[in-house]
Amino acid sequence: MNMKFGTLALNDPILKALQQLNYSVPTPIQEKAVPLILARKDVIASAQTGTGKTAAFALPILQILFADQDFVKRGKNVRALIISPTRELAEQIDEAFKAYGKYTNLRSTAIYGGVSIDPQIQQLNKGVDILIATPGRLLDLAKQNYARLGNVEVMVLDEADMLLDMGFIDDIMKINKLCADFKQSLLFSATMPLKVLGLANSILRSPERVEVEQVSSPAKGVNQHLYYVPIGKKMELCLHLLRNTIKGNIIIFRRTKFGVEKLQKSLTKNGYDVDTIHGDKSQAARQEALNRFKAGEVNVLIATDVAARGIDIDNLDAVVNFDLPNVPESYVHRIGRTGRAGEKGSAYSFCSADERNYVISIEKLTEKTIKVVDEHPYPLDPKEKPQVHKRQGSKYKKGRKSVASKKKKKRWY
Repeated sequence: MNMKFGTLALNDPILKALQQLNYSVPTPIQEKAVPLILARKDVIASAQTGTGKTAAFALPILQILFADQDFVKRGKNVRALIISPTRELAEQIDEAFKAYGKYTNLRSTAIYGGVSIDPQIQQLNKGVDILIATPGRLLDLAKQNYARLGNVEVMVLDEADMLLDMGFIDDIMKINKLCADFKQSLLFSATMPLKVLGLANSILRSPERVEVEQVSSPAKGVNQHLYYVPIGKKMELCLHLLRNTIKGNIIIFRRTKFGVEKLQKSLTKNGYDVDTIHGDKSQAARQEALNRFKAGEVNVLIATDVAARGIDIDNLDAVVNFDLPNVPESYVHRIGRTGRAGEKGSAYSFCSADERNYVISIEKLTEKTIKVVDEHPYPLDPKEKPQVHKRQGSKYKKGRKSVASKKKKKRWY
């Protein structure tokens, strides 16, 4: 039975905004998390990308703050704090808060590095109820006393696994100490490895656990294809697939900024409209590339993992892993860009001989075998392929189950 947003005890201004956005039925993560957050519980939530995680915490936060607007006078005192790993994601969360809170008088803003600090200081001085921030810039502004966190009522760690992968653990602990002890803490993550559970254990108090999909499983709407190819033939394979197989709006992932720029030159030379996003680009340049892609001015966007969960694009047809990620969770994040909200998508992964172990790690993590495509012009020598695909029988699954049950006994929640 479908649950309507009106049954989630949200107020009329928020429901009016949701109606204008054509939101009618909550997603599973929203249906489970919103009542717990409204009940002022600490929550640790895991759900795949594209399942509505932002609204799952934004809607109840808006409701909580709106219900008690006189609790803290405006100024530099922040009432809700959302920690984001990337600038792009921070901007998107801010856009979501503004859209959902359109008919409230609550103010939100996003602060992040890579741009001038002065406009962000001006925004904070005007008064901010909800602050979305990347860790480094937040600590900088807090140190200068522009961002006061002592009255924070709700703190959210969004994409917690990515925050840890990017080395923000020390910054997160510093930020936590700057916030009020009585605050409500929420942790959202696409995957839930032990290091994320450890972080939750150190910050959250008796949290409720919400999980709507198997942790580390790729989105169900994504058709996955694996191509074994010599490393020197990846470019030829990419061009072959773009000409014959892969159509529409595409993101191609490479491991390094050098690889991104090299691929951009090759594809541009072959007549493709391409733009790029990577960590060394300025925020303005990254946003311009994203806007051009969304507007259809280019249909191929090449990115490093900095963009894997930092961008939100509707109607993305395919993801190409030109380089397989050396962190298996990143594979789930990457291909989660397509096949969202019930739509179909495709993921094409190129594996050279030196990346064989990455396939093994990915298939162990997801407990699924990626479909191998042997019929293509640039095959890898069979001797150089991994034997992982012979390990997916009952013995393999039994072993995984045994390990999982052992871990389960040690969990703190």
